[in-house]
Amino acid sequence: MTKVAGFLGFARHAMSSISKTPALHHEVLIAKLDEVASGSCDRLMVQMPPGSVKSTYGSILFPAYFLGVHKKAQIIATAHTASLANYFGRHVRARIEENSEILGVIIAPESRGSVKFFTEDGGEYFAAGVRGPITGRRADLIIIDDPVKSWAEAESQTSRDGLYDWFRAELSARLKPGGRIVLIMTRWHEDDLAGRLMATEQNWACLKLPMIAEKGDMLGRIEGQVLWPEWQNKAAAARKRLEVGERAFRAMYQQDPRPADNALFKTENIKVITELPVFVQVIRAWDLAATLPGPGKNPDYTVGLKMGVTAEGRFVVVDVIRFQGSPAIVEAKILATAQADGAQSVIALPQDPGQAGAAQIAMLSRSLTGFQVIATPEHGAKITRAMPAATQMDAGNIDLLAAPWNENFLSELQAFPDTKKDDQVDALSRAVNTHATHTSTRRSARRMSVPLLGR
Repeated sequence: MTKVAGFLGFARHAMSSISKTPALHHEVLIAKLDEVASGSCDRLMVQMPPGSVKSTYGSILFPAYFLGVHKKAQIIATAHTASLANYFGRHVRARIEENSEILGVIIAPESRGSVKFFTEDGGEYFAAGVRGPITGRRADLIIIDDPVKSWAEAESQTSRDGLYDWFRAELSARLKPGGRIVLIMTRWHEDDLAGRLMATEQNWACLKLPMIAEKGDMLGRIEGQVLWPEWQNKAAAARKRLEVGERAFRAMYQQDPRPADNALFKTENIKVITELPVFVQVIRAWDLAATLPGPGKNPDYTVGLKMGVTAEGRFVVVDVIRFQGSPAIVEAKILATAQADGAQSVIALPQDPGQAGAAQIAMLSRSLTGFQVIATPEHGAKITRAMPAATQMDAGNIDLLAAPWNENFLSELQAFPDTKKDDQVDALSRAVNTHATHTSTRRSARRMSVPLLGR
């Protein structure tokens, strides 16, 4: 074991040699990384602006500390280029050598490299650039720091797909059972590696710290406060905003790749609630897709959005199911969800034009016998269909039940109509439009006046 109390103790000791001490946001980052070291968190995503010193703690001090806690651990550390990965490796080795007695770690005498070195206890550190040579290696801890190197790369669909495929097929395949992954990055694009992982996986803990505090700040700052005033005050942050432009600032410094004020949906008007009211109508609206993901392919999602309507006409988004699957998987999921929601919930389905669409609805309707099924064709542009929901949101009439899927749902709304994926928007639009256009169903449901059960 190390001779300091936790990662914070080691970080303070290591930084004291250069007369530095962790700031508040560093201590929050350190606490999250300590959860990774202890095993209580196995997937951590860190989103912080340039210049916040996230790499010093995440990619240099943390792997040194991890080897002090887990003596035989194998670490794979990656960055957007081999030269950056090598830079991290040199500093990790130096911090271990400087703090060998504190950490209880000794680098093996025959291990002379910084890209790859071993400890006397059998620990191992290996650094490589993105898509670098990692075949045959195994890891108890994988650290990915700054996997995107430029705007051109971030804007390239080919580059984004390649990075995601490398992460899934090569890098994460190196992880041992019970292993942990830490992704440290500045956001560049809504579909960058962090964005895609948030969209496809639900098991990531996310530490998101923008330069300028916004509503619901994870540090507890009031809106408008800067992240590290000792380093960059409000005037400096405002100057940086003018220098880089609003789009780059929102992405790289605020960790919000799409400016909210350009979005159709004004998500700042949404109220997040923790207790559900009584509903007079419940609708589960679906947006259907039926293609499995694969190398180089990131198909659309099937989304089932559950919305309740109160007697006062307020809408509450209660649940969002989002997955990629074959037609058989989609059909089975719709049926299982209907059974969980109960017969009082209206099921709203889209009907594609032509005979194939009619056949699909007929098949699903047979499976859903006993449930209230409404199938309507898709008419007009997506943005036109989304306008009623956007209008209700603009008026502050839409609430959201607090749940893990909230962040991804809100991110898609904020980015629409420029987002690559809009399946959740389509499902929300269908739910609101179904409520508006099927008055007889609504009146029947209003007479029931039942509370929401289930999901």
